[in-house]
Amino acid sequence: MLTWQDANSLAGGMSKLILIPTPIGNLEDITFRALKTMREADLILAEDTRKTGILLKHYEISKPLSSFHQHNEHKKLQQVIETLNSGKTIALVTDAGTPGISDPGFLLVRECIRNHIEVECLPGPTAFIPALVNSGLPSDRFVFEGFLPQKKGRNKRLQALKNEQRTMVFYESPHRLLKTLGEFAEMFGHDRQVSVSRELSKIHEETIRGTLAEIIEHFTKNSPKGEFVIVLEA
Repeated sequence: MLTWQDANSLAGGMSKLILIPTPIGNLEDITFRALKTMREADLILAEDTRKTGILLKHYEISKPLSSFHQHNEHKKLQQVIETLNSGKTIALVTDAGTPGISDPGFLLVRECIRNHIEVECLPGPTAFIPALVNSGLPSDRFVFEGFLPQKKGRNKRLQALKNEQRTMVFYESPHRLLKTLGEFAEMFGHDRQVSVSRELSKIHEETIRGTLAEIIEHFTKNSPKGEFVIVLEA
């Protein structure tokens, strides 16, 4: 079997894709290792080059940036593989959190593995872990669902979760929060316990806990703002 090292030797260099988690809000949450890796990379792929540019400027890092997001990742996939095969080290970052977790990353990682290119993922920030831990709900066993399908397959996914025995974790945007909580109440019962966190690690960080009925009432009176993590009782 051809190893990463063998493939890189044949390509004329030691290529590597490194996935780098970035802060979900507070810029101080980045690790020393992440900063060092970005400084040493030949190229940084970013979900939004403008947002990543702010992060790099803050830490005085000057590196070539190229966009890589859900609307162009299929188109750019082969180009990135060719760059890696030339012996380059590429860092992949998203707007916030860990690449591949409800963000671009999976397709590129899979293609690198198929092409015997080394892949490394640094540990670091992701929104659902602090939301889960501070929810007060069991965190020893949980299922991460990310964003539910907006239309096709949404009800089927909810039906499949109706008898889930593990704590459930979801991402949601502010303009769909009340709709999603309402669907949860209908499917799982208005008395089901839930914890809703928003703006994690930022100035206006907030976690509201209670029954689905209570949380729906709260956000009916208080317009949802920010990005949300919903942690739902099993």
